Amino acid sequence: MRGRTVLTPWIIALASLTGVAAFVYPFFAGPVGAAGGGFLAHAADAPLVTLLCLAAILASLEVRGMGSKQVALLGILAAIGAILRPLPGTLAGGFSLLFFLPILGGYAVGPTFGFLLGALTLLISALLTSGVGPWLPYQMLATGWVGMLAGYLPDLRRWRWLEIALLAAYALVLGLFFGAVMNLWFWPFLGAGADSKILWEPGLPFLETLQRYGRFYLATSLLWDLGRGLGNVLLVVLLGPPVLRLLRRFTRRFSFRRE
Repeated sequence: MRGRTVLTPWIIALASLTGVAAFVYPFFAGPVGAAGGGFLAHAADAPLVTLLCLAAILASLEVRGMGSKQVALLGILAAIGAILRPLPGTLAGGFSLLFFLPILGGYAVGPTFGFLLGALTLLISALLTSGVGPWLPYQMLATGWVGMLAGYLPDLRRWRWLEIALLAAYALVLGLFFGAVMNLWFWPFLGAGADSKILWEPGLPFLETLQRYGRFYLATSLLWDLGRGLGNVLLVVLLGPPVLRLLRRFTRRFSFRRE
């Protein structure tokens, strides 16, 4: 049986709604081009979003008595994921070992565990690699969503290869999803030239905004994100079965129960 959820639904909803609002509010505020070509986007609001992310994580550790063994499992997996993240470098586009454990952790233990694992892995990794910046809380949220959504996949453990095929397909799609979401962190801050057809401008109709973003994504991100997605597929196919068995053994011993 899948693991017991350690976050109440309202905490997940609060964290997710905060993240959605943080990503989309520039489209309503009408920002101008940011210094540094967009790399300083959200510099003013990033501390607040970081505090909200940390508050959601800390609150989740208190809700419904998360035991020391569950906290230890979460910490060990997050630390392993943070260490694995920089290993592949840029050898295969956007391929990263970062998403493997949040996907399997969310699927085996539950959506809230997946959210925590993804967000904490990003936080620890940033602290280890000096990758702290205004992008960090948005990466935490996006990776948390990757782990959380895996927890809502149907339980197919009776059909082992069908289960792995489902997780592999999910890993491919979420590799693209992460890149598409993270582009929204800086895209509205880039500013648009007179002849630009791929950058956002205040006052654009919704459909025109979607079309421009689609062209921007295809031109700048698709190949990179395909590397990430295909790398996720490879890891799930090769390492998914033994890691799932290990996680399920822990969930049985620690009395998790998936809601």
